[in-house]
Amino acid sequence: MPSEKLRWETLQALKNSSKANITYDPYWSERGEDILAGCKEALSLSSHSGVILQRLNSSPLQKSCFMGSSSGESSPGLSEEVSASVSSAGSISDINAKHTALFAARPSRTESEKALSDEAMDGDPEADISQVSSPASLPTISLLSPKATETAGLIIKFEEGKREKAKMALKLRQEMQEKLVAEVASSESEQLKRFEEFMELKQRQEYQTMRDMMDRETKESIGRQEKLKEEQRHRMKILNLRLREAEQQRVREAELERQRQAEGRERLRNLNTIQEEILQLNQLLDPSSQTKADLPAASLNSLSTRGNQLCSQVSEVVRKTAEGEFPSVDDMTVAERALHEMRALIRLMQEEVAKTQERKKKEQEQEEEHRKQVELQAQQEAQKKAAQSAIEKAKRKGLQNSAEESTLKWYKELQESAAQCAQSIEQLSTTKDAQLKKLKLELQKAATIPVSQISSNSGSQLREIFDKIDKLLSGRAVVSGGRSVSTSHHPQGLDFVSYKLAEKFVKQGEEEVASHHEAAFPIAVVASGIWELHPRVGEFILAHLHTKCPYAVPHYPPMKEGTTVEDYQRILGYRVHDTGVEGQDSFLKRMSGMIRLYAAIIQLRWPYGSKQGSAPHGLNHGWRWLAQMLNMEPLADITATLLFDFLEVCGHALMRQYQVQFWKLILLLKDEYFQRIEAVTTTGQMGSVIRLKQFLETSLRNRQIDPPKGQLSSGFWRT
Repeated sequence: MPSEKLRWETLQALKNSSKANITYDPYWSERGEDILAGCKEALSLSSHSGVILQRLNSSPLQKSCFMGSSSGESSPGLSEEVSASVSSAGSISDINAKHTALFAARPSRTESEKALSDEAMDGDPEADISQVSSPASLPTISLLSPKATETAGLIIKFEEGKREKAKMALKLRQEMQEKLVAEVASSESEQLKRFEEFMELKQRQEYQTMRDMMDRETKESIGRQEKLKEEQRHRMKILNLRLREAEQQRVREAELERQRQAEGRERLRNLNTIQEEILQLNQLLDPSSQTKADLPAASLNSLSTRGNQLCSQVSEVVRKTAEGEFPSVDDMTVAERALHEMRALIRLMQEEVAKTQERKKKEQEQEEEHRKQVELQAQQEAQKKAAQSAIEKAKRKGLQNSAEESTLKWYKELQESAAQCAQSIEQLSTTKDAQLKKLKLELQKAATIPVSQISSNSGSQLREIFDKIDKLLSGRAVVSGGRSVSTSHHPQGLDFVSYKLAEKFVKQGEEEVASHHEAAFPIAVVASGIWELHPRVGEFILAHLHTKCPYAVPHYPPMKEGTTVEDYQRILGYRVHDTGVEGQDSFLKRMSGMIRLYAAIIQLRWPYGSKQGSAPHGLNHGWRWLAQMLNMEPLADITATLLFDFLEVCGHALMRQYQVQFWKLILLLKDEYFQRIEAVTTTGQMGSVIRLKQFLETSLRNRQIDPPKGQLSSGFWRT
């Protein structure tokens, strides 16, 4: 047919032209290639085109093939066209050979095509397609019909649609796979996180368990350490208690030893005294004595023999002490018994001598004359006493204005003694020598500072102060201000210290006791102890007290001619300054403090001193002071104040000492003397009178005076 021939010619011409080299690839855009990338390549059709055409339109192809084969002999032109088509098909196959993998990757509609596509993704696509499209002999494709060309285009479009759908399905599947992979990865990541958290938790638990175990071990270790410390403290406490007990036992033993030594020395002194007295008494028994010449010889010899025996007994006891031992109580008993017996022998001898002398007439006359003289002296003394009592009765009709003569004499003696001491120490007091000034200051500090430190804090502290003062007055060295000082450093050192010490005691009463009434007792007990060991200090205390408070005598000094008012006020105890005389309240406060100190001194004794004998200035002086105060005219404000302070401090001790006589004196004070006090008291001075009245009424109503506040108890000395 001419038209078909024309088509083949056209194709042949196109084949031979330069345009025939253009390669068409419908998937260039997907690969990102340029549209003219293969323009210079040889144009060829895919080898799969025949297979696809065969499947889509197998009948026409077969007919054309059969036609071509049957008319090959009769139509040589047609055979040429077929060969040309075959060659064209071959060239087209060559052109499309490069796109075999892409066609194999596209999905198809049928199940076989889908399987082929899957196999192509896993394996070699060209091999799979070659297996499908490689029959023993491929039929030749006829391109003579335009319809076949249109069909090929439609096939390509259809394949492209299918390819797009397969691509979309593949993309969805890939997204699903990626999503599944992401989910699996996320799940595995979460599981990994949970596993890591679990491992961290396990590590923390193990760490916490180990920490708890270490804490428990630490607590147990600390507990064991605390237990050991507690046990150590307990052992130390027990050890300290034992050491303290041992120290106390040692102190007790030392004290007992000291007491034993003191008692032994005292017994030794007593033994020496007894021996001395026995020897002296034994001399009286000597037969050669002229005073015993009138005694019978036998009696005198027997007395002398017995006296020698007693001396031998005492000498035997003394001989034991010569070996360094103190006499025992039994030895002292033997010596005292020997002394008593010796005295009895002397008395017996004296009686025999008296009997012998009585037998003589001359001796009887002398005795009678002596007796008459004694009687005459007794009569004279009785007359003196009667006259004195008459004078006293006359005086009682009107109360006295001054103290008794004996009291004034005692007062003047104390003042003279203090004045003599002040004169003797004037050289040391007013010295201009630097060394003596320094010594004077050190002695004054050593005497006054301990007195300023007296308080009721503890008995041991009070005893230390007492020992320091006693040591200073005894001439031994004491430490004051970091330096050693002694009264032996100067001839007037002892008098100076005694004078200043007494002055300081009175000043403490004037200032400290006046402000704090309870301070009177510790000061008084130290002063009393010093007074007992050093009586001269006690005399100076009284002298200073009487100078600053003449009512402690009691004494109301009269105003002498030529005496100024200021001087007389000083004599009465007032402080006179440049600005004037001190106020009445200040004056009464100072007088009250000094009377309270005096009332405390007369009733106290140093507990560690010798108990033998009476106190150096005891309650009898307090009784004398109170009786003389009631025999003197009262002074406004002063008498009531001093009586109240004195009775509040010393009333309990006087009540226990004098009992009924004391209450008689209190009744006299309330019923008779108190009216005189009220008579001289003005309205503005009734405070002290009211206090005295209430005290007297309470005491008489209760028949009891309470102990004063601040009195030192027996337990105080153990502190």
